[in-house]
Amino acid sequence: MIGVIDYGVGNVQAFLNVFKRLGLPGKRVSDVSELSGSTHLILPGVGHFDHAMALLNKSGLRSDLERLVMNDKVPVLGVCVGMQILADTSDEGELPGLGWIPGRVRSMKDNLHCQDIRLPHMGWNNLTVHPESSLFSKNFDLHPQFYFLHSYCFEANVRENVVATAEYGCTFDAVVSRENIHGVQCHPEKSHHWGEQLLKNFVELT
Repeated sequence: MIGVIDYGVGNVQAFLNVFKRLGLPGKRVSDVSELSGSTHLILPGVGHFDHAMALLNKSGLRSDLERLVMNDKVPVLGVCVGMQILADTSDEGELPGLGWIPGRVRSMKDNLHCQDIRLPHMGWNNLTVHPESSLFSKNFDLHPQFYFLHSYCFEANVRENVVATAEYGCTFDAVVSRENIHGVQCHPEKSHHWGEQLLKNFVELT
């Protein structure tokens, strides 16, 4: 059962619609009792880093999520701001992130290598993927297209945790993975067959 975490940000229904279309079992999780039976977790997110962290902290879900992810090693996929809050800190706010994948979220506007770009980065863009990554190990070529909408990006401390990059004025970390923890800056729920394949590969992880 795929649990899609509903903590007040992110289009939970969009993921549930994709899973229904793929014939995969999914459920909305907004209470600790609903986490039971989840073999995989989706952590969506839109908007601002601090807002997302504040809502997650208030949801009552955080401690049980951390137990499932960090102790029980349940696979989790953070999406967009859901990916960014996997980091330690963000230029966008002051609250600490989850710290599940060491790194910092940086403003693309303030990055010296990304000057003179229009923000947000919105629309379709190619990934350059590491084929050995479990998320891209089946039915992917090296440059699939995904939909993006963001002005901040993840900067991983450990380069081995970066499994796909993208170009928008500069190269940025688009997909990160560390053991059972994965994050994508793009939106697989809006990325047609490539997004569906990524979600299928994620759900097959054990």
